[in-house]
Amino acid sequence: MSTHLRDKQERIIQILEFLAEESAAGTPIMVEGKKDVETLKMLNIEGKIIAAKTGGKTLLDNVSQIEKTRKKEVILLLDFDRGGKELTKRLAQHLEKTEVKPNLKFWLKLLNIVGKEVKDIEGLASYMETLKCKIPNS
Repeated sequence: MSTHLRDKQERIIQILEFLAEESAAGTPIMVEGKKDVETLKMLNIEGKIIAAKTGGKTLLDNVSQIEKTRKKEVILLLDFDRGGKELTKRLAQHLEKTEVKPNLKFWLKLLNIVGKEVKDIEGLASYMETLKCKIPNS
């Protein structure tokens, strides 16, 4: 069992390291809320992190905010619940109509690993702590 958990932990750490590299290179990340922003910072991910659901922003406000970064790509890292999946889909569709490429690879990889165990980005840090406690000598 611990081998499976250790493998899962290592895969998540690797994804987070690649995410940190992309962010440090200037690719903005869009998450849902302020707590998601704080969680990414706790996980050593710096750079431009945009919260989609703050200040009563609409979908078009978010697309506009991303366009203003003048970046060719944005990493969408919204929650894994039904609402997050729907928002990810809608944002991706709207961004594809602009000159900005929605990057879903990190979201899809994390979703594939954590599945139903983590419902939001905010829960990722505590999930990592839980894994650490369950794995002997980690």
